[in-house]
Amino acid sequence: PYSFTLKERPPSVFVTLPKDLDALLDLELRPTDVFVVTYPKSGTVWMQQILVQIMDAAHPEQAEDLINRNRVPWVEDRLFDEPFRDRPDPRYFGSHLPVDMLPRDVKNKNLKVVYVWRNPRDVLVSLYHFSEAWVFLESPKSFEDFFQDFLNGDVYMGSWFDHVRGYQAERDRLQIHFMKGEVEKLCLFLGHSLTEEQMDRVVETSTFNNMKVNPKANYKDLVEKERYSKNTMRKGVAGDWKNHFTVAQNERFDQVFKEKMRDVSLSCSWE
Repeated sequence: PYSFTLKERPPSVFVTLPKDLDALLDLELRPTDVFVVTYPKSGTVWMQQILVQIMDAAHPEQAEDLINRNRVPWVEDRLFDEPFRDRPDPRYFGSHLPVDMLPRDVKNKNLKVVYVWRNPRDVLVSLYHFSEAWVFLESPKSFEDFFQDFLNGDVYMGSWFDHVRGYQAERDRLQIHFMKGEVEKLCLFLGHSLTEEQMDRVVETSTFNNMKVNPKANYKDLVEKERYSKNTMRKGVAGDWKNHFTVAQNERFDQVFKEKMRDVSLSCSWE
């Protein structure tokens, strides 16, 4: 369902094939497993950091000296970690998959799903810069071209609009929490009772400035391994789209957003 251009890569690197994604549908999961779902560049790295801090506060005996990406591994990507290595419950998995491609057990076993969303204008800008940094993607020809590709859904992982609409449509059939920044509500959803001091630490260690210098959180290893051509943690602020969009582009985005999301109830404000 996606249309975007990948650079050529060694066969050993191309680890996720269509048959692998199909096989994920029948993946056997545990009732205690938790899925963290994001459209790319919607706060994935931030949420990995928050979850690792919550896990370590709730279960200090299970703490591991690993980077966050290995603690909350991608269910659809075995390039960097084996997501099904031996791990104690509850296991956390990250995913960019649309809702109809998630393992059936997520719904059948009523697993908890944390969905992280972000202002799609900021997502567009972050994905544009990410596409320039990830060595496996062709760099966009221009911001204008990428802007139109994003609106058309011709970017990595397809349409943001379809991704959000899909999870919104399934909200009554999934045990899902739409994350809007409140750590306390997230802890309640996950069933963890943290002290006020512990929650303050989760928040403090998950700020952009702290994460940017934290080698377990900042994905710097992927720059060192030449997967990224540069660090992808850029600014860590909301509203950077205003430095990129022209007035005409903002009006066009608003028009497309209203058309595609007219029947979707969004219970959050991005301004």
